[in-house]
Amino acid sequence: ELNFAQNHSETGVYPSEEPGPCNLDLDPLETITQTYIHSIICAFGLIGNLLVIVTYIFYKRTKTMTDVFLFNVALADLLFVVALPLIIYNEQHSWAMGSVSCKILQGVYSINLYSGMLLLACISGDRYVAIVLARRFFGAHSNTLIYSRLVCSVVWMFAVALSLPTVIFTERFEEENLGVQIVTCQLCINHNETVKVMKVLVPTLQVAIGFLLPLLVMVFCYSKIICTLLRAQSSQRHKAVRVVLAVVVVFIICHLPYNTTLLTHTLVLFKERGCEAERMRLKVLAVTRSIAYLHCCLNPILYAFIGVRFRSHFRQILQDLWCLGKKYISGRSSRGTSDLSISGQKATNGFNISQPHSSFSA
Repeated sequence: ELNFAQNHSETGVYPSEEPGPCNLDLDPLETITQTYIHSIICAFGLIGNLLVIVTYIFYKRTKTMTDVFLFNVALADLLFVVALPLIIYNEQHSWAMGSVSCKILQGVYSINLYSGMLLLACISGDRYVAIVLARRFFGAHSNTLIYSRLVCSVVWMFAVALSLPTVIFTERFEEENLGVQIVTCQLCINHNETVKVMKVLVPTLQVAIGFLLPLLVMVFCYSKIICTLLRAQSSQRHKAVRVVLAVVVVFIICHLPYNTTLLTHTLVLFKERGCEAERMRLKVLAVTRSIAYLHCCLNPILYAFIGVRFRSHFRQILQDLWCLGKKYISGRSSRGTSDLSISGQKATNGFNISQPHSSFSA
């Protein structure tokens, strides 16, 4: 959800139960709570997605279409968790980094949203082909890496194209509220009809392409995969079914509340509504948005660390880091010991033992 949803100067009149303008700002406690939650999301998202990227670059190598998709999902999530602290800082400090950062950061979020969700749909489609259509397409994917990289390129270009309205029309916007100058980063267009279209079009595209389309693809593909696994005579089928169900359930839990709230907010955007109801709607929007952000931390666990081979590579990373740490510490200690012995020899050579009381002479 982009911050232009809070631009109440162009989205209808709020009949307030209180005298004076309607104050839609979050209270300090909610702001602090959101900051802590987003900081935790950034930390875990950074660690998890960096591990996925390091594993694919130095240990596992990309061999299948799913590997390429997972690598790009980790890149998209890493892009988001790096930008999130800057977004939080600017929101709390009146976009002190200026109009350019406003455009770039909101554009980065939008690109991550579309690319990440569409890549998850691509992963479900690839698994559908590999499991459900295994016999029909057996031996037909000799150029899987080329196809997967082409698909990823198309996804990233599509995400950039869908994010262009956000980058072009988002501006650092200043307005007066209760005698206080408020600075936000939101859609700011001179033509009133254009801004109305954009304020409806951007959230609608986000819900339709960033949530509903991937959800439909995932439900279709994974339902077929579950049916195929249940028919298979394999001791691992129940575990595989649980993993598939976990992927779909976590996706729905993280994104359904937020997208439902965003869609509701968009539908009433130009209608007259009460100040208190609008405050509550924005609070729910902020809470559900934080829940949606959690998905970038869960993606490495759901799509990568569940795999046995990936876990073995992860353990290898930890072992290598442990060995490097031990070598560094032993190297420091050995250098310290040698420096101590050298300095001791210098002190001994500089001290005249033939005159033991010379240093205490008055």
